[in-house]
Amino acid sequence: MTLPLAPPVAPQLAKSARDLPVGDGWIYEPKWDGFRVIAFVDGDDVYLQSRGSRPLSRYFPEIVPPPGRYVLDGEIVVLDGEGRPEFEQLQQRLHPAASRVQRLAAEIPATLIAFDLLAQDDDDLCGLPFAERRARLAAIGDGALRLTDSTTDPAEAAVWLDTIEGVIAKDLAAPYRPGKRLGMVKVKKVRTVDCVVVGYREGVEPGTVGSLILGLYSPAGELWVVGHSSGFGAKQKRDLLAVVQPHASGDRGTADPSRWSAGRELEWVGLRPELVVEVAFDHASSGRIRHGARLLRFRDDKAPAECVMEGESPFA
Repeated sequence: MTLPLAPPVAPQLAKSARDLPVGDGWIYEPKWDGFRVIAFVDGDDVYLQSRGSRPLSRYFPEIVPPPGRYVLDGEIVVLDGEGRPEFEQLQQRLHPAASRVQRLAAEIPATLIAFDLLAQDDDDLCGLPFAERRARLAAIGDGALRLTDSTTDPAEAAVWLDTIEGVIAKDLAAPYRPGKRLGMVKVKKVRTVDCVVVGYREGVEPGTVGSLILGLYSPAGELWVVGHSSGFGAKQKRDLLAVVQPHASGDRGTADPSRWSAGRELEWVGLRPELVVEVAFDHASSGRIRHGARLLRFRDDKAPAECVMEGESPFA
């Protein structure tokens, strides 16, 4: 490839915020639940780079951007019939067998959604304002690229917070800063749920709790593991052990291994279903909290039996 930018290029990142920034200088985009990708296109030659600078092209042979010479920033997603991302389906696409990759490309095809243009022909565009980069992106391939939705109306963007994972706000005048959390703001939809603490994983340091295992009762009365809560401070890790140990059941549990958890300690100490916690989370799918949940408080005022799924999932 003879492009003005060569892999690896670190994608620009967003700074987290509780509220959307407002003003004439902002534009808003939906936050897609997929794999961040930097796509390098030189004629018919395409190289897809992950956020962590790993090659993705072999897993997504069906992604063929329009020919040209350019570098774009985007997201690889698998969409359901209503256009919503299905992250679990996307994860299945990372398979080592070439024959399986080809079959999955036909059965659960992925889509590239573009949202920024970093280079075109012999020009590095990173120093240009986002507004100009976005306009040039829209013209690639005579509009053949699928561009992310966008709006300059914060009220319209706020609706996305009720329907999707979150919103990305971008400064229209900002240059592209690889690897920096500047010029972009991320606001996620945050929800809460009360869960039964069914176990805990021991922390790396002796005498500490690394994570709490969370459960909910099905309508039939079965207690199902729906996720975990972690990210505790050093003192909280020590204090939590004294809270949970009196409820130890003597059982052990384990999470199913996956390509994402290879080499990690997955066994946890079982607890009697007596503790209830309120946790905050920003995304859930297939009846499970994704990315972990944040512990808000213990709820001594609520009985564990009241922590029941509504229908098949509490996260619909």
